[in-house]
Amino acid sequence: MSKIRITQVRSTLKRPENQKLTIKALGLGKINKTVEVEATPQIMGMVNKVSHLVSVS
Repeated sequence: MSKIRITQVRSTLKRPENQKLTIKALGLGKINKTVEVEATPQIMGMVNKVSHLVSVS
């Protein structure tokens, strides 16, 4: 599978708990933090869930 870069661009303040936990599970937590992960269906589902908080490249 290919790798994708996920960058957190918005804060998790005033967000539901499940979105906060999804951000943490992706390895993020601070604005402008970037992680590089494999593009598995599970990761893509997590990115889809918090797509308004992250950018993907």
